[in-house]
Amino acid sequence: MLAMLVSLTMTPNEAEAEMICGRLKAEGIAALHRGGDIPQRGDIGAHSVLVEQADEARAREILAEPPYSDEELAELSDAAGEPPAI
Repeated sequence: MLAMLVSLTMTPNEAEAEMICGRLKAEGIAALHRGGDIPQRGDIGAHSVLVEQADEARAREILAEPPYSDEELAELSDAAGEPPAI
C-alpha cells in the first residue's frame, strides 16, 4: 500500500528544505522535498517539504518547537569561543 504524502511546509530554497528534512529524520519521521524545477535556477526557488499523512501532526509539533533551547544556544556559543581576529 502506498503512503499518502502531504505538504508540510514550503521553503524559499533547497538548503532550508534539506535542514527541515534532516530535523524531521532525526526525530524518526521520513521527509522529502521537491521543487526548484526550473533548470536555469538550480536549487533556487520554493521547495515543498512532504511527509506521510500519518506523520503530519507530529511533524508540525516538531517544527513548532525551537530546535535549541536558550541554554543550549548559550552552551554552543561558549564552546565555539571567540571568532579569530582577521
